[in-house]
Amino acid sequence: MISNTRIIDLTACSDDKFGSLVALEGDKSIPFQVRRVYYIYGVPGDETRGHHSHNELEQVLICVSGSVTIVVSTPGAEEEVLLDSPTKGLYIGPMVWRVMKDFSHDAVLLVLASEYFDEKDYIRGHDSYIVKAKKYFQK
Repeated sequence: MISNTRIIDLTACSDDKFGSLVALEGDKSIPFQVRRVYYIYGVPGDETRGHHSHNELEQVLICVSGSVTIVVSTPGAEEEVLLDSPTKGLYIGPMVWRVMKDFSHDAVLLVLASEYFDEKDYIRGHDSYIVKAKKYFQK
């Protein structure tokens, strides 16, 4: 996997009669205290989202319905991760560029974030991201 990313396996409690439940707990199943939750849905299959990185923010992405491909990259490395199960989360740490693509028609992407929204934490230009990320990963 790309530096500062990993797959998190989430435990489902399942029952033939009642279905399945996945509990998410900050600092337990999620590797940080959750301060913000949002979800993305209704994205046409040929559209992409993301195209940014964060200076400090950590996130876990979970596709709770349908499927979506997440392209994560750092300077010199890139990987595509298919999220197609509500029991699989993608942890993305600081300084990882991300692009979300190939949304299925029924995709719902849940995002858990370590901090409240702060526009100053975003790196939206890929060229400036590369400069900052090279310094970050040389630590």
